[in-house]
Amino acid sequence: MITDPRVLRDEWVPSEVRHRNAECNQLSTALAPVADDDRPGNVFLHGPPGTGKTCCAQYIVSQFCREVRDVAHEYVNCWTDSTRFAVLERLLVNVDAGADVHRSSTPVDELVRRLRDHREPYIAILDEVDVLQDTAVLYDLYQIPHVAVVLVANQEETFLAELDPRLQSRLRTCASIRMQPYTTDQLAAILVDRVRMGFEPGTVDDAQLERIADAAAGDARLAINVLRAAARNAEDAGSGRLEPEHVTAAIPEAEHDVRRKTLSKLTAHQRVLYEVVRDAGELGSATLHERYEVRVDDPHVRRTRRKHLNKLCEYDLLEKTGDGRGRTYRLVEPAPAP
Repeated sequence: MITDPRVLRDEWVPSEVRHRNAECNQLSTALAPVADDDRPGNVFLHGPPGTGKTCCAQYIVSQFCREVRDVAHEYVNCWTDSTRFAVLERLLVNVDAGADVHRSSTPVDELVRRLRDHREPYIAILDEVDVLQDTAVLYDLYQIPHVAVVLVANQEETFLAELDPRLQSRLRTCASIRMQPYTTDQLAAILVDRVRMGFEPGTVDDAQLERIADAAAGDARLAINVLRAAARNAEDAGSGRLEPEHVTAAIPEAEHDVRRKTLSKLTAHQRVLYEVVRDAGELGSATLHERYEVRVDDPHVRRTRRKHLNKLCEYDLLEKTGDGRGRTYRLVEPAPAP
């Protein structure tokens, strides 16, 4: 049934992005000065998970470099490269200026100097920027005139509120692009494209794609995972077509798979915070921090912990109620494992 499994991967970037014309145009406009060596505008893409933020950022930057001007560009996932050093090192390696960098001996200021001395236009996409351990790297990049930064996060205001006032005031000048959840019809159209490019003709009808889109509730990532799981179910059953029962069984499977992938991305400290709440089921903020500090040798400061907890809530791993000292966190019960 599946002829090209690449179209069902989370990281796959299509040749055309559907239902994001206005957002893509805004991003293109912000990057346009790069073509004339003028200072580019920085951009903040934000919105709930599954709204196409990462896809749009990678698509437009790739299109710009292919059709307007071929400049150095790099995608950095801050889940995995979360320190100031790691981000700068990733950017330098892309322009062959990081070969002799050593985390134990090379000063961070030396990395900043090398990136500044590169002097050619550079577009940096910082995905999941709200999990950065050291946001000073954003100030570093802002101070380099030839570097354009595309920031990607779920919540703009929550992220900005946690920043140093000096950095906060600068980032508020970024072009702010809000990504709304997809409608059911929009999600169905996105799935039609995936089926056309990656499935045998006649194996998936519009009715099943509408069922998937409706179940995904605006989240393209979940919709694509449901489609993949449903196709796998059909193939396992020896069916040549996607049937309603394949989709019904695929929904909890896909939800479980998305959750598993999210958990696998957690840093060591994020996982400890998650496990403290998981083990208790529900926990007040003060007790949560106390138990976290017992479990780790070098605890992050509370400000960083709050960022981690916000991210766990944004991805529906935890849920919080109340404010301040009265805040409570509880585990969001996962879908049953298939």
